[in-house]
Amino acid sequence: MEKHVQAFLHKISYCFITIATITLLLIILQTPETCVDPYNPHTKFHHRFPKSTCDYKHRVYTSLEKRNKRLWATSAWSHAVQSYLNVFQELQSNNLLSNLSHSFVVSAGAGQAVMALKNMGVTEVIGVEIIDSPPLVSRADPHSLPFFDDVFDFGFSPFLDRALFPGRYVSELERTVNVGGVCLVAVEECGPQEVDEIVKLFKKSQYVEAKNETLAGEKMTRITLKVIKR
Repeated sequence: MEKHVQAFLHKISYCFITIATITLLLIILQTPETCVDPYNPHTKFHHRFPKSTCDYKHRVYTSLEKRNKRLWATSAWSHAVQSYLNVFQELQSNNLLSNLSHSFVVSAGAGQAVMALKNMGVTEVIGVEIIDSPPLVSRADPHSLPFFDDVFDFGFSPFLDRALFPGRYVSELERTVNVGGVCLVAVEECGPQEVDEIVKLFKKSQYVEAKNETLAGEKMTRITLKVIKR
């Protein structure tokens, strides 16, 4: 009799485990758009999950212009912009970048590198990131860029080592930069062996140089390549 009871309890346990597993999978696969069900008549308020850095509640009380002015006035922002500016000016002195270069920054964060290019005098600059930061950065997936082939002369990624799929990420970078254009990427500071592995991801570009820098307060290695074939 005890064996029958034990077997029955095991069946119930397996049943609950199966239900819990299926429920967990549904939660993971289907992210709700709101924190609280807006169709529930007993719910007075609901908040939609933010799709942008500007979607948070504080936007009601602080305008985008005021928020940006405060952010851009911080010393951390100024130092980050200056660090990128130093790199871009060096590229300019080596004829790898000019003010007429149609440029873009992928994984642009809040837009420090975009501002640095604009401050240098580059007239056409686009910044993209998973979450937008108007007016410097627009929303786009770095692994599937919404640009035609060969539309840029210069492409920069300050966070290649944080890409989910580095091979796909690099192929999109190369696809959008025209032949003769420059790809500049930065990763956490590393040695020659790691640099070689990163360069191998670029199938259509030729290695130019690698150099250790402090970018936005972090020790990084920047790698410059030139696109040589389509």
